[in-house]
Amino acid sequence: MTAATETTAPNHPPVKSGKVGVLLVNLGTPDGTDKVSMRRYLREFLMDRRVIEWSPFFWYPILFGIVLNTRPAKVGKAYETIWNRELNESYLRTYTRNQAETMAKSFADLPNVRVDWAMRYGQPSIRSKMDELQKDGCEKILVFPLYPQYAAATTATVNDEAFKALLNMRWQPALRTAAPYHDDPVYIEALANSITSHLATLDWEPEVVLTSFHGIPQSYFDKGDPYYCQCQKTARLLREKLGWPKEKLQVTFQSRFGPEEWLQPYTDKTVEKLGKEGVKRIAVINPGFVSDCLETLEEIAEQAAESFHHSGGEMFTHIPCLNDSEGGMTVLEHVVRRELQGWV
Repeated sequence: MTAATETTAPNHPPVKSGKVGVLLVNLGTPDGTDKVSMRRYLREFLMDRRVIEWSPFFWYPILFGIVLNTRPAKVGKAYETIWNRELNESYLRTYTRNQAETMAKSFADLPNVRVDWAMRYGQPSIRSKMDELQKDGCEKILVFPLYPQYAAATTATVNDEAFKALLNMRWQPALRTAAPYHDDPVYIEALANSITSHLATLDWEPEVVLTSFHGIPQSYFDKGDPYYCQCQKTARLLREKLGWPKEKLQVTFQSRFGPEEWLQPYTDKTVEKLGKEGVKRIAVINPGFVSDCLETLEEIAEQAAESFHHSGGEMFTHIPCLNDSEGGMTVLEHVVRRELQGWV
């Protein structure tokens, strides 16, 4: 009796296997600053029921009748002020790609791990990248929403899209999603180091440092979203790490949209208030943003600075996001290696 010989069925397509994929996912970016590109991006973003929870019967007439006819030109002009002209793309795309490429090199000790990146809105899409990873032999994929603090409008919508991508796959990979890391000591230390190193480059010391997080409607928090609490915990741990009092490191929320009440205190109102109260020197950091983008480079570094000076302030500095810095990559790699346990 002879041993059976394993054979491949005739005309069987080639199959790759044995790899683990890591997909870094950020919010998204328009392909250009022109009106058509901006409208396409904003349409996808603002039609997400996780982002705008109003009934479509109420929201869509506003979206298609007003917002998408007026906002693209305005937002496009804002993007033009912070566009990466060398690569003709937004800095969010630049940094996210750099983060993925840098991380891929750091996993040289794990040759079966493939790292890629995607955007929740715009290109490259989550679905296209998950399909590429699966075809490249990734039988397991870790989806990493690049948000330290969890919110349904950010983290959850990335996870939604990742699981929807599985619906079109005959051979589905095992899927994991990375947990938020708002209180991870490695993340807190990186933020503290970024603050102290940036302030060391100045010839003045800020009286107040604002930690400006992206806001969400108050109603989302009232429904059980943990985002506000996680932002507060990040700030508290950062304050303790720096040894600063609460008055020195304050929490604010930015980027509100529409008529609803959002999480408070608002960053823009706080900046104006501080200037009018006689505070002359402030710094602003955005701990909830992994990469610098429109909301940090234009809304904070430009608009908030102008508002502070107009209100009587004298010295303003924006502390860059961790981006693809050594400290920032240490955080991202730490989270990925933590989440890959048992897979590699």
